[in-house]
Amino acid sequence: MHTSFTNVDWAVLGGYVLLLALAGWLTTRRGMRSEDYFLAGHHAPAWLVAISVLSTVQSAATFLGVPDNSFRGDYTYLGGVLAALLAAWIAANVLIPRFYALKVTTVYELLEMRFDARARRAAAAMYLVGRIFASGARLYLAAIAVSMILFLDVTPQHIAIAAFGLLVFGLVFTFMGGLNSVIWSDLVQVVLYVGAALVVAWTLWTSLPMSLAEAIQALAQAPDGKDKLALINPTFDLSAPWGLFAVLTGVMLLNLASSGLDQDITQRLLACKDAKQGARSLYASVLMSLPVILLFLVIGSLLYLHYQGGGTGSFRGEKVTVFMYYILTEIPPGLRGLVTVGVIAAAAINSGLISMSAVLVNDLYRPFAGERGEAHFVAMGRIASVVLGTALFGMAILSYHWQRYADSSLLDFVLGVMAFAYSGLLGVYGVALFSTRGSSTSVIAAFLAGFATVLAFQPYVIDSLGLPAAMKGVAFPWQLVLGTLVAAAVCLTAAGKGVAKGAPSR
Repeated sequence: MHTSFTNVDWAVLGGYVLLLALAGWLTTRRGMRSEDYFLAGHHAPAWLVAISVLSTVQSAATFLGVPDNSFRGDYTYLGGVLAALLAAWIAANVLIPRFYALKVTTVYELLEMRFDARARRAAAAMYLVGRIFASGARLYLAAIAVSMILFLDVTPQHIAIAAFGLLVFGLVFTFMGGLNSVIWSDLVQVVLYVGAALVVAWTLWTSLPMSLAEAIQALAQAPDGKDKLALINPTFDLSAPWGLFAVLTGVMLLNLASSGLDQDITQRLLACKDAKQGARSLYASVLMSLPVILLFLVIGSLLYLHYQGGGTGSFRGEKVTVFMYYILTEIPPGLRGLVTVGVIAAAAINSGLISMSAVLVNDLYRPFAGERGEAHFVAMGRIASVVLGTALFGMAILSYHWQRYADSSLLDFVLGVMAFAYSGLLGVYGVALFSTRGSSTSVIAAFLAGFATVLAFQPYVIDSLGLPAAMKGVAFPWQLVLGTLVAAAVCLTAAGKGVAKGAPSR
């Protein structure tokens, strides 16, 4: 059993830090304007933006949580790619052209055209709250992995140390060259975490004493009678997050909000030369995600065969994913360092920091700053990154207690927290784009209503308020669907004043 981090592992980790530092230094521009810092000057190649979007969408939840899905279940998680393709088509035809036509820096400027500045600021604030929740939860998940690898436990103190180290790492590359550096470092990170996964998959496969045909048969006819290679689960069960109906509704909405209304992703799409290139980048990122997700599902299947389906849910009294257990107990020195690099690369938070700082500066600070030079807004973007990074650190610590109380899987927990902000954004943008109703007051009320709807399904709130216990079993896609409907209904209560100026005719 290998449980200690060796000098070879530290050398691999050190090489990763140097490689990213070199990438950041080579892509840093002097005398940047705010457009260069926040949107890479609209000169980012479409292929590179696609890879950056892929890196942003994937996270430590993919690296550690997806193998657990196929180890304990089947391949229905892959249905999320179908939902993502449908969402990409809607975003490419409805949202991205409007953003380019309006020449926005953040997607929330559209609401100022449609309603007023209050609506834009409310959307920006809602996004920041949601992104702090989502990125903070991802930071927590990565901190679990780093803490287990370095300290062999998951105490609050070691989670804090690991989260702080990952945060500093992300801040450095955000400071260097803004979005341009982040996009190029994303390329390095995708290559590393996919490379680490490929090495692990090959190591697992070569250790199995069976042919490919025997492996497929063993998975298709598991001892419990289930087909562990099943791609579709045609259930309407509200507790099944990856059932077909949940995928086509809630998971599709989750992807639509992520690719078209979340500045974290949309900022990259707006860094392209025009709307067509932005749309191509989005489609390409979804298609590239298919083999990546499949790779991690295959790792889960190989782990199932490796352990012969036996339970491996704890290590030294701590609940861990099966992939984490394998990393801690069986991966040899050197490869452990590479896998650690993969976890850190998958969990990089610099992308979230640059998008949040863009929203904080351009939507909330710039309107009140008056006439200032471009260097001032770049400096404020860097200060905003530090402030927001501190908030992410706090959320990571909160997530330690939140996830344990909820007793949900790490993957469902990380995806579920996105529903808090996405429900309001989806409801409001649906009303803004497809109706003439709504006002800034009803927009603000809709954001609060969507947030409160998702909050009502959290176990702590259910227990505290004495709500029906059955609400705990409602999976996050259905929470998002309900939250979106409530937010849209609230937003529609006010009479409106027309559609966004500058939106392309359809």
